Amino acid sequence: MAFSKPLLELLSDGHFYSGSQLGEQLGCSRTAVWKMIQALENAGVDIFHVRGKGYRLARAVELLSAERILDGMSERGRQSLSGLEVLFDVDSTNTYLIERPLGAAETGRACFAEVQRLGRGRRGRLWVSPFGGNLYLSLRWRFSRGGAELGGLSLAVGVALVRALRDEGVEGLSLKWPNDILLQGRKLAGVLLEISGETNGPCEVVIGVGLNVRATEFAQEAIDQPWSDLESSLGSRIARNVLAAQILTCLIGAARQYDIDGLDSFRDEWMAADAFSGREVVLQTPSAETAGVVQGVDENGALILSLKNGALKHFYSGEISLRATSGQLANV
Repeated sequence: MAFSKPLLELLSDGHFYSGSQLGEQLGCSRTAVWKMIQALENAGVDIFHVRGKGYRLARAVELLSAERILDGMSERGRQSLSGLEVLFDVDSTNTYLIERPLGAAETGRACFAEVQRLGRGRRGRLWVSPFGGNLYLSLRWRFSRGGAELGGLSLAVGVALVRALRDEGVEGLSLKWPNDILLQGRKLAGVLLEISGETNGPCEVVIGVGLNVRATEFAQEAIDQPWSDLESSLGSRIARNVLAAQILTCLIGAARQYDIDGLDSFRDEWMAADAFSGREVVLQTPSAETAGVVQGVDENGALILSLKNGALKHFYSGEISLRATSGQLANV
């Protein structure tokens, strides 16, 4: 898809362009344009074909711009970054930053992408990443704390995302342990952390975030769980560059705050937004299923369940499900 980026830049305004017009501006034949259109459609991009008019995107897209994102960030946030890139097409933003360690004098580096071919969620799941509708970003950050003290970092990131979205007027947000953000009870965003470094010494963390901004037909068919997106819920268009700047600023602030105070300064806020507080759930792990009532999280970010025998048990990993009235497990 060598011409995909310039082609999409031309189509991003939502206007019709004939194959001849596109070919002339791209320096290729109409047949080459048609092949590129097919490749984009196969990648999940919604494109209208109208005889006599040509091609246009189903909806206009605000392409991300590193310059516009930086302009929208706080000054302290900008100064914290040694680099910010907007990638067009990448396997995953996390993988991209994992392959680029920070220099000795660097604290943080970030990237966004318009398309992820191999976006990843928890436990190796595919994160569906259609073009231009959502936000896919990663922040690589150096912590003075060792990996042993970062067990609650995904919770802090969840709180940061809720803060950013509430500042943009989004209501009905909640959190699902350990790293999902819900909107009206449906998944809106997910977090994936990848840590490198010493257990008890400084380490670097790549914080990956996928946020559903605009639903597409491709995403609706590909995602196999209840989910939500901002534009459908708010009933209005989202300025992606403004939102990107707000989220990145809040992520950097949370990373700084966590490095100083740990989970303590996020824990109460996280539990106030906990979607499952006081509810009976089943925690699924590779080896067992455990039923209990959610009692919040401990100082290390572990989930606390009250078991039927009255004991409190702490869990550091697993997948929460609600128990359906039929006795079967219902994923949320």
